[in-house]
Parts: sequence; structure tokens; C-alpha cells
Amino acid sequence: MSEVTQLVRVRVETALGSVTVAVDPIRAPLSAGAFLEHVDKGLLAGTTIYRIVTEANQPPDIRHRIEVIQWGRTFEEAAPLPPIAHEPTSLTGLKHRRGTLSMARRETGSAGRAFVFCIGGDLQSLDEGGGRNPDGHGFAAFGEVLDGWRALDAIFARAESGDRLETRIAVTGAHRL
Repeated sequence: MSEVTQLVRVRVETALGSVTVAVDPIRAPLSAGAFLEHVDKGLLAGTTIYRIVTEANQPPDIRHRIEVIQWGRTFEEAAPLPPIAHEPTSLTGLKHRRGTLSMARRETGSAGRAFVFCIGGDLQSLDEGGGRNPDGHGFAAFGEVLDGWRALDAIFARAESGDRLETRIAVTGAHRL
């Protein structure tokens, strides 16, 4: 990550506890800016954690395995803000590893409504060229978890047999620190 003075700290509140993250608006201005706009406008309150991907709930034929918690709005829900351009890890220099905060997306240019906490260890398959997304462009990393692993562990423990949660977990808000 960048020097501490460049990072913006945010606390994300969930039904299972809070998570403090640092976002990097210098190295990832588009992704961090979109996330901070959601925070500043209060758009994360009332969203949910709706997907938990674990080693156990991925199909056996998945080559690039990950462990993540996805939250915000699903791609089926209306987005409160326009999507942003893709900000690849090759441009920002930020990588996916345990604790990375990243944008969820389908095709490039569709990010901005959903976010991912990386739970597993080295998740380079989420970086540009990593192979998890068939288009090869990876996902946009823009921050990292500073505190709140107890909450993330409690959330991750709520994983179900499929990666989409039948019982979603509430995100009650987020604010800058």
C-alpha cells in the first residue's frame, strides 16, 4: 500500500461486527473514489453481504480457487451510481492477498456497486492476467483490511453450501474515520 498519510480509513459496520479498511485514492483513484462516494453518501447502509466463496463451495472443476466475501449490491439490483472504468492491478501496483479490498465486476467497466474482502492467502488469480475472470483483466484492488478480522471470520463462518447466501448478512453503514 501507499504511505500511511495517503490512505483513507473507513469503518464498515455489519450485523456481525465492524471492519476497518484503508483505501488508497492515490494508487487507485477511480476505485477508491467510487467506494468513498458510496461511503460519503450513505449508500452502503442497507446493503448486504450476499456471497461467500470458500474452498468447499466452489465446483471441483474451478481451476483458480478463491476465498472471498462479496457485499454491497448484487448485479441484479439497481446501482445508485454509474459504473466506473476498470482499474487493473498492473496500473495500480496493488495486489490481491489476504485482507485486500477489491471491486466486484462482471465485464470491464461494470464495477462500482459491489465490493470484495479477500479472505484467502495469495489471490493472484484475481490480479490482471491471473485467470479467475475469463477476460484476463482481473479485478481492481483499492484497499486493505486494517482491523476487524474477528468480524470477517464470523461472516466467513456463515458460508453456505453454495456461494450465494440464502440468509444474507446486513451491512448497516460505513463512515470515514
